[in-house]
Amino acid sequence: MIAELICVGTELLMGQILNTNAHFIAKELAPSGIDMYHQVVVGDNPTRLSEAVQTALRRADVVLLSGGLGPTDDDLTKETVAEAMGKELVLFEDEWKKLISWFTSKGRTIAPNNKKQAMFPIDAIILPNPNGTAPGCIMEADGKAAILMPGPPRELQPMFLNHVMPYLLKRSGHRLYSREVRIFGMGESDVTYRLDDLIKHQTNPTIAPYAKTSEVTLRITARCQSDEEGEALVTPMIEAIRETLGDVVYDTDGHELSEVCHRALIASGKTLAVAESCTGGRLADAFINWPGSSAYLIEGDVTYSNDAKMRRLGVRKETLDTVGAVSEECAKEMAEGLRKAAGTDYALSTTGYAGPDGGEPGKPVGTVFIAFASEDKTVVKRLNLFGDRDRIRHSAMLNALDLLRRNICTK
Repeated sequence: MIAELICVGTELLMGQILNTNAHFIAKELAPSGIDMYHQVVVGDNPTRLSEAVQTALRRADVVLLSGGLGPTDDDLTKETVAEAMGKELVLFEDEWKKLISWFTSKGRTIAPNNKKQAMFPIDAIILPNPNGTAPGCIMEADGKAAILMPGPPRELQPMFLNHVMPYLLKRSGHRLYSREVRIFGMGESDVTYRLDDLIKHQTNPTIAPYAKTSEVTLRITARCQSDEEGEALVTPMIEAIRETLGDVVYDTDGHELSEVCHRALIASGKTLAVAESCTGGRLADAFINWPGSSAYLIEGDVTYSNDAKMRRLGVRKETLDTVGAVSEECAKEMAEGLRKAAGTDYALSTTGYAGPDGGEPGKPVGTVFIAFASEDKTVVKRLNLFGDRDRIRHSAMLNALDLLRRNICTK
């Protein structure tokens, strides 16, 4: 099956916003066995949009469109596609009532022009949009299909995953089964280099790498007839990846690093406290995001000043005067001091220069020390991070989680 993508919006052509929808849809389609040979960006012009739609319908089985489903006069995607497919738009009363209810729940008054968002061809398949006011829809005619989705990524992405992808797979006769391998401590280029032989010879299942800040995810996807068959296909590939990459693989079911640590702490019954300087509460927040974290997270201290480090954590004045707050010794004393003060099994600490100012000879911006303390040992790690302030703080938080993971998770 051949699909074509049309992204609608003058703001895309003018570079006012980044076309992340094209990247997302192409990435999701890649392992599905659905071919895509063309992507088009067209402005909010009915004539040019009509030409793009008619061309796409001639050369593709399914045309995917994003954007142009709003209530304004220049939101003409639905009207243009309906005309190209010989369909008339009518008001769907149930969708109109949902729109009125949505506006009422937000304390807002619905405008008359919003009614166009509840108009569709009589035989259209409606795609729900709980994240916005513009439902999507699927129009079918003469063996072709046009799938219309809203432009905002936070609306398009869940609609695509929950409704569009199942429709496409059913139409193409394919079924997909995926698992995500999560990696921390190795960059994307190194990961793909080490897995080069597996990637070169992949057929079914396939490996798709995705890089995030300081992390890499591999999506392993199999075309199959059932979940059981899919699991049987992906398992050997995942084991081969584990064997090749080693302990930088921290999960094979798509769980985030913070969740892996959360689960390990819940299972162990151990308690944790965190002392933060440069991360400023991000480490504690990573745990608090998970329900049930109160079972183990006893305390979180943001000790930004030297005085707070001494008074709350017991860091020695001599340490701060001789080697400074950004040092291996300070990180060690922060973790050990808090563990003792809080009475926990484990403690984590972070201290460093997040920038853009600061740093000193031998310790430039991006120098961060993290420490893990337990009753038996204290482990300190120096990091040399890069990027802006936000990236350095985020990377420091992830490295602290990984240090915890490596010291508490069973192999």
